[in-house]
Formats: sequence, C-alpha cells, structure tokens
Amino acid sequence: MPDPSSPIPVEIPTTQVSCRVNGAEISRTVPVDTPLLAFLRDVLGLTGTKGACLEGECGSCTVLVDGVTVNSCLMLAAQANDRNITTIEGLAVGSELDVIQDSFIETGAAQCGYCTPGLIMSARALLNDQPDISEDELLTAMEGNICRCTGYASIIQAVKRAHRESQSP
Repeated sequence: MPDPSSPIPVEIPTTQVSCRVNGAEISRTVPVDTPLLAFLRDVLGLTGTKGACLEGECGSCTVLVDGVTVNSCLMLAAQANDRNITTIEGLAVGSELDVIQDSFIETGAAQCGYCTPGLIMSARALLNDQPDISEDELLTAMEGNICRCTGYASIIQAVKRAHRESQSP
C-alpha cells in the first residue's frame, strides 16, 4: 500500500517550441507553462536577458519578437513558436557591437548592468522602427524600462548618440 504522506506524482504537460533565436533554428520540448524568459535563460543558456520583477513592470527582460519589444517574463515560450526572437546576445555581429551597445559603453549608460539589456533592446526596436525620432518619442519608447542607477540622462544620451551614428552615411 502506498504511503499516504507521499506526494502524488503529477505529470506536467509539455509542448514543442520551434523558433529562430538570434538567427539560429531552435527546437526544444518544455513544460507548457514555461515563460519565454526561462526558455531563453534556463533552456538555451542565453543569460543576457534578465528577470527582475517577473511581472512585466521593469523591462529588464525585454527581447524582440518579430521585431517588436516583448516582456519575456509575460510571454510563454509556446507563444514564440514559429517566431523570430532577438536577445541582447543577438545584436553584436562577431566581436563588433551594435551601435546602441557601443553607445551605452561610450556614454556610461550601463551602470550595474541589470536593466541594460532590456534598455538596449527597447532602443534597438525604436531605431529599427523610426529613423527620425523626437525626444518625446524616445522617452515614450523607453518608459517601460526602469533603471535605478543612472537617472536616465546617460541612457537618453546613449540612444541619441546611437541614433545620430545610425543616420550617418
């Protein structure tokens, strides 16, 4: 007779997730309730994307899904099926940083670094979508990302610098 104090084994349903992450075709079986953040960090080992609030409030987990910013803590990995995901690791080409990554370094916008990947991904999406941006558009685009270290002046300076550089021939 089974021990009544033993937990009853529960079978967790799984799903196959097939998507493109940073240009690479990926296919993994994961529990159906796996957040995209956990899929990226724990399953694929892409730890650049950070999880802070895990409630979609801080933006530290921002990635691009089909070019659109997404809080990866709020999206299930299964929802990424057949989609293109870009993480902070996917911005650099070889050893050459993306203009936004370089700008964050040059302006000192990266302080502790925890929010930096999400900020950079939001800035990348903004510059992808809008070749001409006003300061108001910039502030609006970045308002979903919280930084507790910089006071935002250097972040805004970094995005403006990256914008200018991406506009130069």
